[in-house]
Amino acid sequence: MSGPLITALETHDIRFPTSRELDGSDAMNPDPDYSAAYVVLRTDAGVEGHGFAFTIGRGNDIETTAIKALAPFVVGRRLDDLGALYKEMVGDSQLRWLGPEKGVMHMAISAVVNALWDAKAKVEGKPLWLLLGEMSPEDLISLVDFRYLSDALTPEEALDILRRAEPGRQERISRLRAEGYPAYTTSPGWLGYDDDKLRRLCKEAIDEGFTQIKLKVGADLEDDRRRMRIAREVCGPEFRIAIDANQRWDVGSAITWVNALKEFDPYWVEEPTSPDDVLGHATIARALAPIKVATGEHVQNRVVFKQMLQAGSLSIVQLDSARVGGVNENIAILLLAAKFGKPVCPHAGGVGLCELVQHLAMFDYVAVSGSAEDRVIEYVDHLHEHFADPVVIENGRYKAPLAPGFSATIRPESIADYTFPEGPVWNVAETAALESA
Repeated sequence: MSGPLITALETHDIRFPTSRELDGSDAMNPDPDYSAAYVVLRTDAGVEGHGFAFTIGRGNDIETTAIKALAPFVVGRRLDDLGALYKEMVGDSQLRWLGPEKGVMHMAISAVVNALWDAKAKVEGKPLWLLLGEMSPEDLISLVDFRYLSDALTPEEALDILRRAEPGRQERISRLRAEGYPAYTTSPGWLGYDDDKLRRLCKEAIDEGFTQIKLKVGADLEDDRRRMRIAREVCGPEFRIAIDANQRWDVGSAITWVNALKEFDPYWVEEPTSPDDVLGHATIARALAPIKVATGEHVQNRVVFKQMLQAGSLSIVQLDSARVGGVNENIAILLLAAKFGKPVCPHAGGVGLCELVQHLAMFDYVAVSGSAEDRVIEYVDHLHEHFADPVVIENGRYKAPLAPGFSATIRPESIADYTFPEGPVWNVAETAALESA
């Protein structure tokens, strides 16, 4: 039976002025405005697919234009073989020339692929994590592009990983529904917060049931030492505190800086250097062990993840739902992580990313790794009210989404209010700036 026909693709440049309160601020990004280059796929069945690429403000218009360029690949097509549609987009010779498989165009493909899966899950009447979790190993394998991976992971090995996870699937589905999935929070850790706010948010994280927080570091060493000391005093000696440098350092600087924070027992250091520096990450990982190295939110594609795993560059795989080529490529990354025995702790520090990555982590638990040990999903308490199916956190854990789809739908009133530059939120800001000038 053929799926619904995709009749239109529309885009929206949606920006939230998070820089006003310094939410999201870190050593490399001091003034982010969390933004979504947003896509809606309409079908003849009335079902809509929603997706987006995450940016931090400027350039969101460029990303939206890139998404529009993908309309010919999906408009007029039926919502059937999403493996074939994905491979057609990433394999197009002229689009590949713009990457290949990285940067603005690849993020645009991610937005469209994720919108396709949102629509597919809605048609099937299931949340995406469950739709994927109940698919056969053979059907899952058909979604993955194994080009450039076979020296590390063959289709046969991937199929074996999925088949080994089949026993216990239903039990894990039931456990997810009952208990949810472990989370950690970055909300206390933004660099722009003062010490009193840091103390308060650390205490609130503990009271809310979280067992791990993350602090941004890398702007000033003595400031980092003071903030780490405060967090450790509030949280206690056994509580996990991760640190995130957001690519701030060279290799040598990363090693020196983290060693200067070692007395505060950081659980992992995230993005210590350029996300493209596979061997630099490996050097840092060897020098700082047993402190773990975590990275992935800016890793461009499955090939770089493969190399990092082969080189021992990371201990924690931090895939991102909107950086690589959407659901399909993230399935490949989950399979690579399972092959190399590394836990996946997804990045979710941005508008809507919590909503999306919960599905990928839960699918991993159900059908790929079969484990939640040492696995946590990042949680940031910003902007969830703008989503039709926002994340729910209880006792430091993500509740399993129940609504059909990928939880990507932004409320129509939020789209209208925050569309840049004509939305009323931005018009008011512009008027206020002109009046104060």
